[in-house]
Amino acid sequence: MPRMVMRVALLASECEPWAKTGGLADVVDALARALGRLPEAGTEIAAPVDVFLPRYRSVPVPADAVGEPALRIEDPAGGAPIEVAIVDVAADGYRLRLVDVPRAFDRDAFYDHPDDPWRFAVLCRAALAALRRDGTPLDVLHVHDWHTGPALLERARGEAAGDPLFADLAVVATLHNLAYHGWTPLAQLGQLGLAPGEPLAGTNPDGIDLLLTSIERSEVVNTVSPGFAREALMPAFGMGLDGALRAKGDRFIGILNGIDPTVWDPATDTALAAPYMRGSLGGKAACRRDLLGRLGFDPDDEGVVAGTIGRMDPQKGFDLLADGARDLLEAGVRIVVQGSGHASLADPFRALAAANPTRVALIERFDRDMARRIYAGADLFLMPSRFEPCGQGQMIALRYGTPPVVRRTGGLADSVIDVDDRPGEGTGFVFDRATPAALVAAIGRATALRAEDGSAWAALVDRGMAVDFAWDTGPASAYLGAYRRAVAIRRG
Repeated sequence: MPRMVMRVALLASECEPWAKTGGLADVVDALARALGRLPEAGTEIAAPVDVFLPRYRSVPVPADAVGEPALRIEDPAGGAPIEVAIVDVAADGYRLRLVDVPRAFDRDAFYDHPDDPWRFAVLCRAALAALRRDGTPLDVLHVHDWHTGPALLERARGEAAGDPLFADLAVVATLHNLAYHGWTPLAQLGQLGLAPGEPLAGTNPDGIDLLLTSIERSEVVNTVSPGFAREALMPAFGMGLDGALRAKGDRFIGILNGIDPTVWDPATDTALAAPYMRGSLGGKAACRRDLLGRLGFDPDDEGVVAGTIGRMDPQKGFDLLADGARDLLEAGVRIVVQGSGHASLADPFRALAAANPTRVALIERFDRDMARRIYAGADLFLMPSRFEPCGQGQMIALRYGTPPVVRRTGGLADSVIDVDDRPGEGTGFVFDRATPAALVAAIGRATALRAEDGSAWAALVDRGMAVDFAWDTGPASAYLGAYRRAVAIRRG
């Protein structure tokens, strides 16, 4: 019996390249594109997949974008009806639908506004209104992180009112980071259209946790690696949600993220000083010289260059690198850090760079081209995260021939094999304890191998470049399986 053709829509607060602060944006874009390229596309997924995204102030709108007729939605907070413009953008294999409500989204920053519950309730209500107006039944709504938790509240309201949009609508919720819950205290419940004590507000008398709402009310929940899915069931990693995740049983799964090999390809990357590929690495040496020259480092110094890129957050282990930096500098390692965030985490690198301008560089901004130059030009890529649901930096580094040094946690443990644990199969260097000494020791193993055994180093680089993290060959099919299961649960 042939499988049904599912209509799928993704709802998220970020999508590369239009709005991005982290890996969430990369996942939404890459997954939406990969779903349309699956062998099953056309027989199991109706094209195009829709992606709903807020039209923030900084979102560029192409000249060929098409405006849909205006919608009017009820204000979640009970004010006058809100007029919503939906702007359609033809993306690479999917349809981006920008939710344009200037009062909610025409602001300097994506997040951290006092009315964030209301803003993202508007996003969810507007997206569902647009889907309702389309007139084609929606089978799967794929929501991401806490910002889309209000969509689950809307489904519950719609079911109670007999709204046909929600009769068979299955929800898959992806948890990219359990550290951010979208906690909405009692005084702000009105922003979500809730009154204290009503059943939709949940059982916590102090407010509502929007990420918990998504977990409890979705048919299938996943996080972004099998390793982190196991860790999230434990209090140490579950961020207070471990009980709810355990309660989902086998409806909580881990799907390892991928990367798009057409986006991340050193053979075609125009930001690089020279192209290169697996089996032909001549251009990587030119990329190394270019990076070092841009940073004011000596391009002729063969000492190890260790790079790291990320959000400066305690999760990411920047403090471990800062505390171990003096030992690394004494061992001849040079350090390149690109990131922004907590000033207390940036300050040590700022001081180190001022004292060692030819050995330490801090790039305190998000710079796409410089990030690519670091992936290509560094000798090692560092990810000493305390926890890491997945991470894509280590995957990109492997593709660019730069062995990663990672902590054994979550998706890092799922995607990097330690060279000493499995000789002949290893792709990087893995350490266990979240301490500066453990990080320094792992980097020491890497520098020793590079200096003492050129052929073993070359083989390590080659194995890393051979790993296939493409969305099409793994993660997209796993998400399709999650969609099938969610529909079966909803309709079963």
